[in-house]
Amino acid sequence: MPTKPSVPPLRPDIPRRGTDMIPGAGPRRSEPSSASEGKKLIVGRDISLNGNISACEKLVVEGSVEADLSDAVAIEVSETGTYRGTVDVEEADIAGVFEGNLTVHKVLTVRPTGRLQGTIRYARLIVEAGGEINGTVETLAQQAKGARTLGGGSDQS
Repeated sequence: MPTKPSVPPLRPDIPRRGTDMIPGAGPRRSEPSSASEGKKLIVGRDISLNGNISACEKLVVEGSVEADLSDAVAIEVSETGTYRGTVDVEEADIAGVFEGNLTVHKVLTVRPTGRLQGTIRYARLIVEAGGEINGTVETLAQQAKGARTLGGGSDQS
């Protein structure tokens, strides 16, 4: 019978190096789950988008958008962003310019650099110092009762 070649024994005393021990290598990241990110559309700076947007859970506007947004959960307009059109969402965070019709079923947050103009409807409103709302403003509970018209300043309802 032929003899087997000798195999050197395993050497468990040699430590393994993970990516955290390699200079310049960042921490290992897992792939984002589709459940946490959802259907997110980001319109970057210097990008213009026109049309209808639907089936988008979150829209982030850093550039310019002229569109109608439906079936969305949230919109975020950054300081560099401009949105013109109609939006119906659960939450909105406005730090840039919004012009048009905005309906927010939960919380509308207007940041210090945020400027809104048009017809604004909301369930709950947070306006940080410096934020401005001009036009027709009403809570969703007030829709049946009538609306308030604001101009030139900020509203802290």
